[in-house]
Amino acid sequence: MNLKRRYERNKIFSRAQQEELFEKRAAVIGCGGLGGYAIEMLARAGVGHIRVCDGDVFDETNLNRQLLCTENVLGKSKAKVAAERINAINSEAKAEPFSCNITEENASEILEDCDVVIDALDSVCGKMMLQEICRLYDIPMVHGAIGGWFGQITTIFPGNDTLSLIYGEGAEVSQELGNPSFSPAVIASIQASEAIKVLLESENVLMRKLLFVDLMTNDFQIVEV
Repeated sequence: MNLKRRYERNKIFSRAQQEELFEKRAAVIGCGGLGGYAIEMLARAGVGHIRVCDGDVFDETNLNRQLLCTENVLGKSKAKVAAERINAINSEAKAEPFSCNITEENASEILEDCDVVIDALDSVCGKMMLQEICRLYDIPMVHGAIGGWFGQITTIFPGNDTLSLIYGEGAEVSQELGNPSFSPAVIASIQASEAIKVLLESENVLMRKLLFVDLMTNDFQIVEV
């Protein structure tokens, strides 16, 4: 691969870092609103191994906000469409689709040798389960959630029970706020940058910190958790 030409605008990374990214493995769990944008950005940044997991198929309600959803993929597996998109961006990248929901039973296959996991799930129950799975497999997880004009991001390293501190017991996300096209793009872009910092062992990740985003008021706040 011609690293110099493809990534000549990635000036924030050294050549050694760019080569390192190509050897890293990321898993994106959920290929919808957050996941589609995160997958796109990881592939374009140069992550060379991306596993994508989602048991759902695209439908018309996804067209308003999910980057990978177009009229010609309605009814198709979100994970398979995501893998095709990765390879359309970079034919040398390894894209592995899993057209299923992640569970404790199949997690070992999906997350084997992964260096970071992006949480792009749409339920608190699923997110809490994923945090526990990542703890068991000793993998950092970048959490993201959206609702209307709002979103949040945090990076969770194994041993940190951050989501329990955020959501408490038995909490669930309200679907009343809905999600427009721009909210997932903003939150997923920050998730992607956090994931890349984890992969490159950079500083300033949102560990034990929660970034709240309010796009209505353009307010960004970080709180300790």
